[in-house]
Amino acid sequence: MTPVYIFLCVFLISFLLDDHQVHGSKVFKNESSVCNLYEGTWVHDTSYPLYNASNCPFVEREFNCIHNGRPDKLYLQYRWKPAGCETPRFDGQEFLTRFKGKKFMFVGDSLSLNQWQSLTCMLHSAVPKAKYTLTRAGGLSTFKFLEYDLSIMFSRNAFLVDIVGEKIGRVLKLDSVEGGKLWLGVDTLIFNTWHWWLHVGRKQPWDVIQEGSKIYKDMDRLVAFRKALSTWAKWVNTHVDPGKTQIFFQGISPDHSNSTDWGDASGKNCFEEKKPLFGSIYPIGEHPAQMVLKDVLNLEAKSVKLLDVTFLSQLRKDAHPSVYGIGGHRTSDCSHWCLAGVPDTWNQLLYASLVKYCPNVGC
Repeated sequence: MTPVYIFLCVFLISFLLDDHQVHGSKVFKNESSVCNLYEGTWVHDTSYPLYNASNCPFVEREFNCIHNGRPDKLYLQYRWKPAGCETPRFDGQEFLTRFKGKKFMFVGDSLSLNQWQSLTCMLHSAVPKAKYTLTRAGGLSTFKFLEYDLSIMFSRNAFLVDIVGEKIGRVLKLDSVEGGKLWLGVDTLIFNTWHWWLHVGRKQPWDVIQEGSKIYKDMDRLVAFRKALSTWAKWVNTHVDPGKTQIFFQGISPDHSNSTDWGDASGKNCFEEKKPLFGSIYPIGEHPAQMVLKDVLNLEAKSVKLLDVTFLSQLRKDAHPSVYGIGGHRTSDCSHWCLAGVPDTWNQLLYASLVKYCPNVGC
């Protein structure tokens, strides 16, 4: 072979084996094939769960389903298996060493709280004797591993855009992100919003919606959601340097109550569900809010990586607190997730993405 021919062959092989983007999600190599981390199925694995929630002293009661009396435990023993490859098993000690001195922040509603609690429990279980502090001030909660100078924070912000009290009442401002000042200087940001956009009546935390000089009593919630995401995307593009800060957006977490068709494929809620749905497609298709989110990220926030957890979570109707949440038998929580549980997989996929984007310790 000529030197030129050899060079071209090596170049072609290295190109084919390189990472590619699929729907904004990183794909991982497995020998000669590539796969999307977010396409796959749940498989039974007796080595799970990754930790025992009873040994996590700071876990919220509303997520601690076993402590609240849930009798079945099979839901704890499922592992997400991407089609054609394996994700690395979460290594809490390696995570702490790799990201020593860094700051992580989850920004969003109680689904972000769910994921934040999951990650702190996963890390605490890896180093149970390590000293830590947990502080809560206003809407910011900070969990810090002192030895590693690593902070894992949660900023409660259900809409990402601002809600301001004015003479006309509580105003949801679709074109304002003053709350973003809190997000500056963080090494990894993981955003989330959706569930609160659907609230009406007494649960609705705003009275009117404002966009520019226009005031609305209400508008189509998907339209409002898109406008807010667009405002958030502009803020990210203006204020965050992607060379210094990794930015993720948690995909839409499905609600499996019977009040919505967007998370529920059977017409029933999550009560007494004990097994995942198996298969590679979800019967009612893609979540409408997820479609809006992908569109905004692809068009307006290309530096943001989608943590595309919607499909894999849609399959886990069995993993919600149901009547074993904070409300006991008076309510059935089909929105949040038991811990240990599905949010641990979200964090495994976050970890896999961070390892790919940050291959060196301390990067």
